[in-house]
Amino acid sequence: MIPVKVRIGRPVWMVLAALGLVLALLASWALLRPVRTPAPTATSKPAASTGVAPQGAAVPPTATTTGSGAGASAPRATGRVLPVPGGAAAPAGGGPANTLRGCPNLPANDIWHADVSRLAVASGSAAYISSIGASKGVHADFGAGDFDGGPIGIPVTYVGAGQAKVAVSFDYDDESDPGPYPIPANALVEGGPNADGDRHVLVVDTAACRLYELFDAHPNGNGSWHAGAGAVYDLRGHNLRPAGWTSADAAGLPLVPGLVRYEEVAAGRIDHAIRVTVPRSQSRYLWPARHAASSSSDASLPPMGLRLRLKSSVNIASLPPQARIVAQAMKTYGVIVADNGSGWFISGAPDPHWNNDALAALGSLTGTDFEAVDTAPLMVNPNSSQSR
Repeated sequence: MIPVKVRIGRPVWMVLAALGLVLALLASWALLRPVRTPAPTATSKPAASTGVAPQGAAVPPTATTTGSGAGASAPRATGRVLPVPGGAAAPAGGGPANTLRGCPNLPANDIWHADVSRLAVASGSAAYISSIGASKGVHADFGAGDFDGGPIGIPVTYVGAGQAKVAVSFDYDDESDPGPYPIPANALVEGGPNADGDRHVLVVDTAACRLYELFDAHPNGNGSWHAGAGAVYDLRGHNLRPAGWTSADAAGLPLVPGLVRYEEVAAGRIDHAIRVTVPRSQSRYLWPARHAASSSSDASLPPMGLRLRLKSSVNIASLPPQARIVAQAMKTYGVIVADNGSGWFISGAPDPHWNNDALAALGSLTGTDFEAVDTAPLMVNPNSSQSR
């Protein structure tokens, strides 16, 4: 068969050629044009920072802030990751984060670690709550940044085996553990080196796993220290102070086991009770406390050592992550009355990674959200902090 040739007229050919050129230009433009990201709308915004690094992740940078406590102002990025005080990075795992640089924060079966969420409500609970402040909010007495020239909170100094021990003299030497203590000349002082107030110095010897605590501590020019009172604790044991003895705290208890530390919160869990202060207390103390800090016989006032917990019915889901972890600890482990001071002030260690605004959200929890509990069933021996 003879093929049939189709002739295309010149005008048609020119139209097709022009069309091909247009299509080629369109294809080139589509490949080369920049890709635009849609602009955010009023209902879409970047996720708010939680202030808590995921387990194993780098800790986001923050800036120091100033103010009268947590929540004074929002931290801003500095462009660098700030270290945990003492020079070590915050531990990523839950186990290491809940230790004191490898030393136990007292044994796991210590009363500080006891779950009090199912204990019976103590008689007199309502009166205690009223005296502390039923409508008063919780205040995190720790945070990031400085206030009045010192860090916000009670700092902890860590030393190793090579730290020299120095002499310490005491105002209350009859109720203080004698020195020497391994306190460096540059030990961290609550409120800063020029502070008034309690001036606690807390030192953890990570080689011996011993805790040294001073109240109203002042360095002397020769390297020794003078303090109001001092106490030494074996972090692996359950030893309490002699009955009736004070310590670096009014209740005769150690401070460090009750401090909220950033590395615990960054790991997602606090596994101990938290130290709390009350405006007034009565002249008796409850186990595990060893000392009263009042001459009042008013039974409506809380005694030193009283354990309170955040009620299970309190909804904490809307709290920022840092505050929510603290609140959960107050539900599970509660708070222990350890000193006279501002009502519902809970204690913690300063750290540049705290989100002060998040911690301030704890103020939404008030006295009516708490109840006192009876810890007597947990006691193994009145002269030991071991619990059932």
